[in-house]
Amino acid sequence: MQLFYTNSTENYFTLNPEESKHVTKVLRKKKGDRLNFTDGKGNLLMAEILISDIRKTTVEVIKKEKKIKQHKYYLHVAIAPTKNMDRFEWFLEKACELGIDEITPIICSHSERKIIKADRCNRILLSAMKQSLKFHKPKLNNTISIENLLRNDFQGNKYIAHCKEAEKIELKNQKTENRTLILIGPEGDFSDNEIAIAIEKKFKAISLGTSRLRTETAGIAAVHTINIKQ
Repeated sequence: MQLFYTNSTENYFTLNPEESKHVTKVLRKKKGDRLNFTDGKGNLLMAEILISDIRKTTVEVIKKEKKIKQHKYYLHVAIAPTKNMDRFEWFLEKACELGIDEITPIICSHSERKIIKADRCNRILLSAMKQSLKFHKPKLNNTISIENLLRNDFQGNKYIAHCKEAEKIELKNQKTENRTLILIGPEGDFSDNEIAIAIEKKFKAISLGTSRLRTETAGIAAVHTINIKQ
């Protein structure tokens, strides 16, 4: 299946120039051919090409189907953006492919990057959603400080992955039926104060294995661990 994205709520809509060119020149689709779209909210739309144009291909929705989410859990990862933005974008792409519901970029005491381009990050998530044939786009929240994040009241499982010597539980051994929030720190790790506040807020310290992991690797390890437990 070739999957496209649309945010249109109309029965007739026009593809943007990039997708119009891809449909007509690369896929060689013509009038009367059908395309599959998702709105990123769980809907699969089958549409028929009315006008095949390299710049403005127009389609008509002929069938709509509600798709259930491919994973059974709800996973929210709050993660510090990496200094090298390519690494953070890699995390976004792979986390979406594996199965994640919500992502919050967090700024910590040791963060070396405090600004991300949300539009570009959302485009990466859209591309990963289409490539992995998913119909639900992960929610990307606004960047927030770890202090402000911890002021919120989260329901469900709450974990923090840090590198300090401490008693930790294995994430792979935890139940994931409830909503789960996992905190992943920056390259310099969470500060002692940030860890203490999280523990005070009932976050449990977790281990993701015996190796010391990069931020983006730790994020993917957490997502994969939750994914294979379903």
